[in-house]
Amino acid sequence: MTRLTELLPMKQAGETFYRRALHALRRFARVLLAFGLSMGVASADAARPGTEWTSTWIAAPQPPLPSSVDHYRAQSLRLIVHVSAGGSQVRIRLSNLYGNAPLAIGAARIARRTSGADIDPAHDRALTFGGRTSIVVPAHATVLSDPARLEVPALTDLSVSLYLPKGVAATTVHILAQQTSYVSQPGDATAATHFPLARRIDMWPFLTGVDVAATPPTFAVIAFGDSTVDGDGSTADANRRWPDAVAARLQQAGRNVAVLNAGLIGNRLLHGSPGGSTFGAALGEAGLARFSRDALDQAGAKVVIVRIGGNDLGFLHGLAPPGESIDAHDLIAGYRRLATLAHQHGLGIIGTTIPPSENAAMPGYSTPAKDVIRQQVNAWIRHGGEFDAVLDFDQVLHDPSHPARLLPTYDSGDHLHPNDAGYRAVASALPLETIDKLAVGLVRAKSHM
Repeated sequence: MTRLTELLPMKQAGETFYRRALHALRRFARVLLAFGLSMGVASADAARPGTEWTSTWIAAPQPPLPSSVDHYRAQSLRLIVHVSAGGSQVRIRLSNLYGNAPLAIGAARIARRTSGADIDPAHDRALTFGGRTSIVVPAHATVLSDPARLEVPALTDLSVSLYLPKGVAATTVHILAQQTSYVSQPGDATAATHFPLARRIDMWPFLTGVDVAATPPTFAVIAFGDSTVDGDGSTADANRRWPDAVAARLQQAGRNVAVLNAGLIGNRLLHGSPGGSTFGAALGEAGLARFSRDALDQAGAKVVIVRIGGNDLGFLHGLAPPGESIDAHDLIAGYRRLATLAHQHGLGIIGTTIPPSENAAMPGYSTPAKDVIRQQVNAWIRHGGEFDAVLDFDQVLHDPSHPARLLPTYDSGDHLHPNDAGYRAVASALPLETIDKLAVGLVRAKSHM
């Protein structure tokens, strides 16, 4: 499985290139969808009476690394996802956001996964788009399937199968899946109970969301940020990221609440991917630029938890292009902007402190000077009053005898990312009643955890 330290070589990145026309292209794509796919959009909005749509699983889209673009040739993908909230209907979201050519989907199905790449045929449904079994997704566009009736239990593994009838490059992906998915032998294998496996992959191409129709008061909590949200350092194929642990706690407490993972490996709050031939745009747009799309615009969104900023410091004087510099004031201004956006959308927002990273596997990622800035930022997060509540990652994860480093019990081994126990400890420090209060908008808690 790919890790952040494998994606970020120990050398200074080259000149940044950023897609300045991306927002204009998205607007144009939405116009295309409004005129060309209006039937599909209208039918996809129709939930069964007494239910409402809520996102139950997401993967933030990103371009692939320039050196490792995957290709498919008239093959099927079987993508495995672990949903959070349950529901009685389901629909999926497919993205060609970073594709420069149309994406042809010959067939799509969704099913309950049994094990490996196999599915339960009794709980397998064909998906349509505006009543059609196939669709062409325009370049830089995202489409939503029609609803399918399928009982989806909470905390279930689903399989989303896509047949790609033409040769296609995986131009829109989620790199750090921490989940094995599958590519078939040539042909349409979307309905196969026993998948004709050609190879395994550890990313999610094209699939960016699964929604369920559920009875209120189901809603969604979005965990937004970098690789510490994405689950770097956790056990692959085990769903042990901290958002997974929060979702499990909520279900155990009898709350059918979705917890969505909008993490991106290597992501920064203030700047986009370092660019150059090594990274291109693969580490994502700046958190400020993607916040609305990847967090606030999710179906049923009520609360967002922000865990980002460590890479803004860590990349300084190393991976960041020459001329990029930040200080505590810059980060604080960025966090304030996130809080303002969340409140403008009617969402509660929980801030998190930046955990320590002394001796991180990437040389220069943590220095005494950077740690001074980290502590200044953390003091503001705790006491600045901009966030509705604070989940103190630093307090939970640092070594009390050496606060600039992770507690060894919680260290995944790279001295930067927590392990399963560390992520579980962070999830356990979040009072569920804080989520409830923020979801109904009755209290702006400004509590510390």
